[in-house]
Amino acid sequence: MGDIVTRAKTEIAKQATGNRFVDLLEAGTVPEERLRWLAAELTRLVTSDQRSQALLASRFPAPPAGDLFLTLAQGEAEALRLLGDFTSAVGMSAAELAAYEPLPLAQAYPAYLTQVAVHGSSGAMALALLANVDDSGDTYARVAAALRGRYGMSEKAVGHFLFFAETPGELLDQAGEVLAAGLANGEDPDEAVRTARIVAGLETAFWDALAEGIA
Repeated sequence: MGDIVTRAKTEIAKQATGNRFVDLLEAGTVPEERLRWLAAELTRLVTSDQRSQALLASRFPAPPAGDLFLTLAQGEAEALRLLGDFTSAVGMSAAELAAYEPLPLAQAYPAYLTQVAVHGSSGAMALALLANVDDSGDTYARVAAALRGRYGMSEKAVGHFLFFAETPGELLDQAGEVLAAGLANGEDPDEAVRTARIVAGLETAFWDALAEGIA
């Protein structure tokens, strides 16, 4: 199983292009209006991902997959709750959230996760988590630090980003069990690697969309 995780990470590394939005955030040059965009885009993304994980739990209810996807769905619900503090910190009201028009490329990431939830395998989603967890966690840690250091936000305001900065080892162990079980049951390893790579690329596209047009 370790071989397929390494293979997926290698494929992801080949397509890595950096994260201009986070670079700008660390430089303190992201306009405050873009922080409101970030809050609104993440609200839609996390809401969609919660539903996707719940759908996977319904498709694969037996352990270990059912346990993993239920835990992930519950985690998304907690992340959404924490995101409310960031939304308040950037001064975005519920009415403004509802009226916000999302960026198509920013929402490609959750749209693809929904596609995987409907049509994909349990192991593919597990591999996407395992192969991307380090890079994704580092991104969220950097965002939290930049928001506190450059924009003066409180730890409570950046709680959403801190939540995703670290993934419990127990959850990763569960994901490893789901991946191993899927492969043992004949799931396609090539499709799993492809899924992990696309997830990484679309996560990059999310941040790129938010950076578009910033000088």
